[in-house]
Amino acid sequence: MEKIVILTGAGISAESGLGTFRDEGGLWAAHRIEDVATPEGFARDPKLVQNFYNMRRAQAREAEPNAAHYALAKLEREFTGEVTVVTQNVDGLHERAGSQNVMHMHGFLEGALCAGCGHRWPAPLNMKITDRCPKCKEVATRPDIVWFGEMPYDMEEIWDHLRSCDYFVSVGTSGNVYPAAAFVQDAARHGAITIELNLEPSAVVSDFAESHCGKASDIVPEWVEKMLSVRR
Repeated sequence: MEKIVILTGAGISAESGLGTFRDEGGLWAAHRIEDVATPEGFARDPKLVQNFYNMRRAQAREAEPNAAHYALAKLEREFTGEVTVVTQNVDGLHERAGSQNVMHMHGFLEGALCAGCGHRWPAPLNMKITDRCPKCKEVATRPDIVWFGEMPYDMEEIWDHLRSCDYFVSVGTSGNVYPAAAFVQDAARHGAITIELNLEPSAVVSDFAESHCGKASDIVPEWVEKMLSVRR
């Protein structure tokens, strides 16, 4: 039984209207990463950070999955082997498109986390700095997001997937953020066929056996249909 691991980044959600911190417009343009995406920024101004993620949460809820998200969900449904999506995105569009086997290495906008006891629960649309943890009752609520300087979630399980997959496919990633940028090297060392699907070549494109450039909504469905057609 063949196994596919797919890494997705901000590029797959860009066509759904969700910008990245590298875009010139959008929510990120008005904020420094150090202020809204680091533990230190949260410690300095928790209200600013909560409001920023409240806006991101509202934006994500209004966004709709695009053809690339739906294509990956179709691959999971129809592929005769195993398909795992490891996403750097926090928007939940994979699940809304129908994907079920999704790992959120950078957290999830729809989650709340207690910085004190580690308890997690569904986030309301608008989180406040006065919110109490439903378990320990402390005022220590933060977005369940992995910020710069923190360890991504589920890394041991992700490494296990990378070392046992037959195909590693990267979609919409810049290749600038580690440890995700090193996934291709690890998968290749363990024998995986490596493929990059991106709007433009990433910073680690030379590590891939294949690279295809174009809009995610075009090239991802094309690749999925190719994978399914040769196995029908």
